[in-house]
Amino acid sequence: MSHTRKNHLYQGDCLKFLATLETASVDALITDPPYSSGGLHAATRQQSPSTKYVQGGQKKAYAEFVGDNRDQRSQLSWYVLWLSEAYRVLKPGAPVCLFSDWRQLPLTTDALQAAGFTWRGIAVWDKTEGVRPQSGRFRSQAEYIIWGSKDAMPLDRKASVLPGVFRHPVLRADKFHMTGKPTALMRDVVKICERGGVILDPFAGSGTTLVAAATEGYDWLGSEMLEHNVTICHERLAVAASADMALAS
Repeated sequence: MSHTRKNHLYQGDCLKFLATLETASVDALITDPPYSSGGLHAATRQQSPSTKYVQGGQKKAYAEFVGDNRDQRSQLSWYVLWLSEAYRVLKPGAPVCLFSDWRQLPLTTDALQAAGFTWRGIAVWDKTEGVRPQSGRFRSQAEYIIWGSKDAMPLDRKASVLPGVFRHPVLRADKFHMTGKPTALMRDVVKICERGGVILDPFAGSGTTLVAAATEGYDWLGSEMLEHNVTICHERLAVAASADMALAS
Protein backbone atom coordinates (compact mmCIF):
# COMPACT_ATOMS: atom_id res chain seq x y z
CA MET A 1 0.00 0.00 0.00
CA SER A 2 1.26 3.48 -0.87
CA HIS A 3 1.75 6.11 1.79
CA THR A 4 3.58 9.35 2.35
CA ARG A 5 5.16 9.69 5.77
CA LYS A 6 6.64 13.15 6.20
CA ASN A 7 10.16 13.63 7.57
CA HIS A 8 11.06 9.99 7.03
CA LEU A 9 14.45 8.60 5.95
CA TYR A 10 14.34 5.15 4.35
CA GLN A 11 17.43 2.95 4.24
CA GLY A 12 17.52 0.99 1.01
CA ASP A 13 17.14 1.20 -2.74
CA CYS A 14 15.42 4.34 -4.00
CA LEU A 15 13.14 2.46 -6.42
CA LYS A 16 11.70 0.38 -3.59
CA PHE A 17 11.24 3.54 -1.52
CA LEU A 18 9.58 5.53 -4.30
CA ALA A 19 7.13 2.68 -4.92
CA THR A 20 5.77 3.14 -1.37
CA LEU A 21 4.85 6.80 -1.89
CA GLU A 22 1.41 8.02 -2.85
CA THR A 23 0.81 9.34 -6.34
CA ALA A 24 0.89 13.16 -6.56
CA SER A 25 1.91 13.55 -2.90
CA VAL A 26 5.24 15.44 -3.05
CA ASP A 27 5.90 19.12 -3.83
CA ALA A 28 9.48 19.05 -5.17
CA LEU A 29 12.26 16.65 -6.18
CA ILE A 30 15.71 17.99 -5.29
CA THR A 31 18.53 15.48 -5.44
CA ASP A 32 22.21 14.83 -6.12
CA PRO A 33 22.32 11.36 -7.69
CA PRO A 34 25.53 9.43 -8.45
CA TYR A 35 27.00 10.96 -11.61
CA SER A 36 28.94 7.90 -12.84
CA SER A 37 31.45 10.44 -14.06
CA GLY A 38 35.16 11.07 -13.63
CA GLY A 39 37.85 10.79 -16.26
CA LEU A 40 37.50 10.96 -20.02
CA HIS A 41 36.89 7.28 -20.80
CA ALA A 42 34.67 4.38 -19.69
CA ALA A 43 37.52 2.68 -17.83
CA THR A 44 38.06 5.67 -15.56
CA ARG A 45 34.34 6.08 -14.89
CA GLN A 46 34.28 2.51 -13.60
CA GLN A 47 36.88 3.19 -10.91
CA SER A 48 35.91 3.66 -7.27
CA PRO A 49 34.59 7.10 -6.25
CA SER A 50 37.61 7.72 -4.01
CA THR A 51 39.96 7.11 -6.94
CA LYS A 52 37.96 9.38 -9.24
CA TYR A 53 36.98 12.22 -6.95
CA VAL A 54 39.48 12.55 -4.07
CA GLN A 55 42.35 14.78 -5.14
CA GLY A 56 45.97 14.54 -4.02
CA GLY A 57 46.55 15.97 -0.57
CA GLN A 58 42.93 15.48 0.52
CA LYS A 59 43.47 12.68 2.99
CA LYS A 60 40.28 12.98 5.02
CA ALA A 61 38.48 9.66 4.68
CA TYR A 62 34.95 9.60 3.33
CA ALA A 63 33.02 6.37 2.92
CA GLU A 64 32.85 4.87 -0.55
CA PHE A 65 29.40 4.99 -2.09
CA VAL A 66 27.60 2.77 -4.59
CA GLY A 67 26.04 3.25 -8.01
CA ASP A 68 28.73 5.49 -9.48
CA ASN A 69 30.36 3.20 -12.04
CA ARG A 70 27.70 2.61 -14.69
CA ASP A 71 28.44 3.02 -18.38
CA GLN A 72 26.48 5.65 -20.29
CA ARG A 73 23.71 3.40 -21.59
CA SER A 74 22.99 1.81 -18.23
CA GLN A 75 23.25 5.19 -16.47
CA LEU A 76 20.61 6.65 -18.81
CA SER A 77 18.32 3.65 -18.39
CA TRP A 78 18.62 3.75 -14.61
CA TYR A 79 17.97 7.49 -14.49
CA VAL A 80 14.79 7.07 -16.52
CA LEU A 81 13.62 4.27 -14.20
CA TRP A 82 13.77 6.26 -10.97
CA LEU A 83 12.81 9.57 -12.54
CA SER A 84 9.68 7.97 -14.02
CA GLU A 85 8.67 6.76 -10.58
CA ALA A 86 9.44 10.20 -9.12
CA TYR A 87 7.23 11.73 -11.82
CA ARG A 88 4.32 9.66 -10.51
CA VAL A 89 4.98 10.75 -6.93
CA LEU A 90 5.22 14.50 -7.65
CA LYS A 91 2.22 16.81 -7.74
CA PRO A 92 1.35 18.51 -11.06
CA GLY A 93 3.51 21.60 -11.49
CA ALA A 94 6.13 20.44 -8.98
CA PRO A 95 9.75 21.45 -9.69
CA VAL A 96 12.61 19.00 -10.10
CA CYS A 97 16.31 19.83 -9.61
CA LEU A 98 19.08 17.35 -10.49
CA PHE A 99 22.78 17.98 -9.92
CA SER A 100 25.32 17.01 -12.56
CA ASP A 101 28.84 17.73 -13.73
CA TRP A 102 29.72 18.77 -17.29
CA ARG A 103 30.35 15.22 -18.50
CA GLN A 104 26.87 13.99 -17.60
CA LEU A 105 24.99 17.15 -18.46
CA PRO A 106 23.62 15.91 -21.85
CA LEU A 107 22.65 12.52 -20.41
CA THR A 108 20.85 14.09 -17.45
CA THR A 109 18.82 16.47 -19.61
CA ASP A 110 17.82 13.54 -21.84
CA ALA A 111 16.79 11.40 -18.86
CA LEU A 112 14.69 14.20 -17.36
CA GLN A 113 12.68 14.53 -20.53
CA ALA A 114 12.46 10.79 -21.24
CA ALA A 115 10.82 10.36 -17.81
CA GLY A 116 8.10 12.84 -18.79
CA PHE A 117 9.32 16.07 -17.17
CA THR A 118 9.45 19.45 -18.88
CA TRP A 119 13.07 20.66 -18.99
CA ARG A 120 13.17 24.36 -18.04
CA GLY A 121 16.84 25.26 -17.83
CA ILE A 122 20.21 24.94 -16.10
CA ALA A 123 21.47 26.79 -13.03
CA VAL A 124 25.16 26.93 -12.11
CA TRP A 125 26.87 26.11 -8.85
CA ASP A 126 30.06 28.20 -8.78
CA LYS A 127 32.41 26.39 -6.40
CA THR A 128 34.72 29.46 -6.32
CA GLU A 129 38.32 29.76 -7.49
CA GLY A 130 39.92 27.37 -5.00
CA VAL A 131 38.94 24.27 -6.97
CA ARG A 132 41.57 22.13 -8.72
CA PRO A 133 43.82 24.82 -10.25
CA GLN A 134 46.00 23.63 -13.17
CA SER A 135 48.25 25.92 -15.19
CA GLY A 136 47.11 26.53 -18.75
CA ARG A 137 43.61 25.14 -18.17
CA PHE A 138 40.21 26.39 -17.10
CA ARG A 139 39.35 25.65 -13.48
CA SER A 140 36.84 22.86 -12.85
CA GLN A 141 34.85 25.47 -10.99
CA ALA A 142 31.23 24.72 -11.82
CA GLU A 143 28.64 22.00 -11.48
CA TYR A 144 25.09 22.27 -12.71
CA ILE A 145 21.48 22.01 -11.63
CA ILE A 146 19.25 20.68 -14.40
CA TRP A 147 15.77 21.80 -13.51
CA GLY A 148 12.27 21.34 -14.81
CA SER A 149 8.77 20.51 -13.71
CA LYS A 150 6.04 17.93 -13.86
CA ASP A 151 3.86 19.38 -16.62
CA ALA A 152 2.94 23.08 -16.53
CA MET A 153 4.47 25.21 -13.77
CA PRO A 154 2.11 27.99 -12.59
CA LEU A 155 3.53 31.49 -12.30
CA ASP A 156 1.67 32.16 -9.04
CA ARG A 157 3.50 29.52 -7.02
CA LYS A 158 4.32 30.53 -3.43
CA ALA A 159 8.09 30.33 -3.90
CA SER A 160 11.07 32.66 -4.22
CA VAL A 161 12.75 34.03 -7.33
CA LEU A 162 16.04 32.12 -7.42
CA PRO A 163 19.35 33.19 -8.98
CA GLY A 164 20.76 31.40 -12.00
CA VAL A 165 24.20 31.14 -10.38
CA PHE A 166 24.88 30.06 -6.79
CA ARG A 167 28.36 30.87 -5.45
CA HIS A 168 29.30 28.74 -2.46
CA PRO A 169 32.67 27.18 -1.57
CA VAL A 170 33.05 23.65 -0.25
CA LEU A 171 33.95 23.94 3.45
CA ARG A 172 35.78 21.06 5.13
CA ALA A 173 33.77 21.45 8.36
CA ASP A 174 30.54 21.19 6.36
CA LYS A 175 31.49 18.19 4.22
CA PHE A 176 30.33 14.74 5.39
CA HIS A 177 30.33 12.89 2.04
CA MET A 178 32.90 12.49 -0.70
CA THR A 179 30.76 14.47 -3.17
CA GLY A 180 28.69 16.40 -0.62
CA LYS A 181 27.25 19.81 -1.48
CA PRO A 182 27.50 22.85 0.84
CA THR A 183 24.58 23.24 3.23
CA ALA A 184 24.33 26.93 2.31
CA LEU A 185 23.93 25.99 -1.36
CA MET A 186 21.14 23.54 -0.63
CA ARG A 187 19.38 26.03 1.65
CA ASP A 188 19.20 28.31 -1.37
CA VAL A 189 18.10 25.61 -3.83
CA VAL A 190 15.27 24.17 -1.70
CA LYS A 191 13.50 27.52 -1.88
CA ILE A 192 12.26 26.58 -5.34
CA CYS A 193 9.68 24.48 -3.47
CA GLU A 194 6.45 26.18 -2.45
CA ARG A 195 6.35 27.24 1.19
CA GLY A 196 5.12 24.47 3.46
CA GLY A 197 5.77 21.78 0.85
CA VAL A 198 7.35 18.33 1.03
CA ILE A 199 10.78 17.92 -0.60
CA LEU A 200 11.90 14.51 -1.88
CA ASP A 201 15.55 13.40 -2.08
CA PRO A 202 15.97 9.74 -3.16
CA PHE A 203 19.79 9.97 -2.84
CA ALA A 204 20.17 11.53 0.60
CA GLY A 205 23.88 10.76 1.07
CA SER A 206 24.98 12.57 4.21
CA GLY A 207 21.64 14.40 4.43
CA THR A 208 22.52 17.91 3.27
CA THR A 209 19.31 18.41 1.25
CA LEU A 210 17.21 17.07 4.11
CA VAL A 211 18.96 19.33 6.63
CA ALA A 212 18.50 22.31 4.33
CA ALA A 213 14.82 21.51 3.85
CA ALA A 214 14.21 21.15 7.58
CA THR A 215 16.13 24.34 8.38
CA GLU A 216 14.12 26.31 5.83
CA GLY A 217 10.80 25.07 7.22
CA TYR A 218 9.92 22.32 4.73
CA ASP A 219 8.88 18.74 5.33
CA TRP A 220 11.02 16.13 3.60
CA LEU A 221 11.33 12.52 2.48
CA GLY A 222 14.56 10.72 1.67
CA SER A 223 16.21 7.41 0.98
CA GLU A 224 19.83 6.30 1.26
CA MET A 225 21.46 2.93 0.62
CA LEU A 226 24.36 2.97 3.07
CA GLU A 227 23.93 2.59 6.83
CA HIS A 228 27.00 4.76 7.45
CA ASN A 229 25.37 7.68 5.64
CA VAL A 230 21.98 7.10 7.28
CA THR A 231 23.65 7.46 10.68
CA ILE A 232 25.24 10.73 9.61
CA CYS A 233 21.89 11.96 8.27
CA HIS A 234 20.14 11.32 11.57
CA GLU A 235 22.93 13.00 13.53
CA ARG A 236 22.87 16.10 11.34
CA LEU A 237 19.07 16.32 11.40
CA ALA A 238 19.13 16.11 15.21
CA VAL A 239 21.67 18.94 15.40
CA ALA A 240 19.53 21.05 13.03
CA ALA A 241 16.41 20.38 15.11
CA SER A 242 18.23 21.37 18.32
CA ALA A 243 19.40 24.60 16.71
CA ASP A 244 15.85 25.42 15.63
CA MET A 245 14.56 24.76 19.14
CA ALA A 246 17.25 27.00 20.62
CA LEU A 247 16.29 29.83 18.26
CA ALA A 248 12.61 29.41 19.06
CA SER A 249 13.12 29.49 22.84
